[in-house]
Amino acid sequence: MTIRPQGAAPAASANTVPDRHGPLSGLRVVEISSYVATPLCGMTLHQLGADVIRIEPLGGAPDRTRLPRSAQGASLYWNGLNQGKRALAVDMSRSQGRELVRDLICGTGSSVDDPGGAIALANSERYHDLTYDGLVERRPDLVYALLSGRRDGGSAVDYTVQASTGFPTLTGPKDSVVPSNGVIPAWDIAAGLYLATGILAGVHGRRETGRGRHLTIALEDVALSLAGALGYIAESQLSGVQRGPSGNDVFGTFGRDFITADGVRFMVVVLTDRHWHRLLDGMGLVDAMTAVEKAVGADFSEEAERYRCRQVIGALLGDWFERHSWSEAQVVLSTSRALHAPYRSFDDLAADGAALLRANPLFAELEQPGVGRYLAPGGPLRIDDRQVPPAPAPRVGEHSDEVLAGLGLDPDRLAALHRDGVIG
Repeated sequence: MTIRPQGAAPAASANTVPDRHGPLSGLRVVEISSYVATPLCGMTLHQLGADVIRIEPLGGAPDRTRLPRSAQGASLYWNGLNQGKRALAVDMSRSQGRELVRDLICGTGSSVDDPGGAIALANSERYHDLTYDGLVERRPDLVYALLSGRRDGGSAVDYTVQASTGFPTLTGPKDSVVPSNGVIPAWDIAAGLYLATGILAGVHGRRETGRGRHLTIALEDVALSLAGALGYIAESQLSGVQRGPSGNDVFGTFGRDFITADGVRFMVVVLTDRHWHRLLDGMGLVDAMTAVEKAVGADFSEEAERYRCRQVIGALLGDWFERHSWSEAQVVLSTSRALHAPYRSFDDLAADGAALLRANPLFAELEQPGVGRYLAPGGPLRIDDRQVPPAPAPRVGEHSDEVLAGLGLDPDRLAALHRDGVIG
């Protein structure tokens, strides 16, 4: 990615953050990426006010066709991760194409195009002249961020990282001997947000010192770092206990799923002693649970003890929920302030004209070329109680002429680049 000054941003509605007020307004980001982590980083920076330009091959990036797709064949996945960006389609296998990208990152040296300091983000170093070393001599204040699969530069994706770092052995039904990968690409998401954080730190440091930064991060390191932070790796080393999957039980506290008399399945988590006692009081189970405590020799006011005895506790609570409706259960759960939510499918979220989404200020209607009109989320971060609205993702090469004209290329030069197949 590269970041550089831009002109005034378009006006936005009163409940959104106009680009000119975003903390990264005036910065341009050039993104050379694919799949989840780096595109998410670029979209996050866009939502903070940056002008993000995604570089693609002439026919579009390989992830442009990834499922799920609209009826017209457009990737809903790609459009979701590339909201609000501009798109430059260029043949980077040719030196002419790479020179255009270098100019976009480093500037042309003319008054027409001065990035004011560059930032480059990539998830590969396929071309030597677009590596940090290939760019920093031309732009000493370059902030360059690179994502790799493994620290040694080897390839990896979220699901192979999951397999190699232990989490699938803790995921899935109780007593399962088959590892289960999580459907959410958690390490891609964490890596993308780590990259955005690192770039923000690089921008701040450059403003203080005038020097750039070379940032690197590996997807596998993200997973191992967070596994360590959550205590999983230390537990395995120090206790020798091999923990297996536990279904929907929440490790270390009391939390699991239940079903009400009218068939509603929901998740409940009891975090505090206050939640616990208020829940028992509302369910009329204080005396029964006191008897269970005495029988098993436990003190259920302690979170770890509630986890240890979760099966007997779950049986008692489960019996109560199975004899009461969801509306009755909600009253007790809300009064106790125990955390709870019914299970919903994505189809449930879209039911009744997407009534649940329409009630959420995060969502607004978006007209996406190749898809149509639908409700899409804006940026989740609110700044001064304003949020960035959803924005259409670009078509392949939609902004090629616009972006390159900003480098000072005249119409004849642009026409020649099109004719020669360098840009699309």
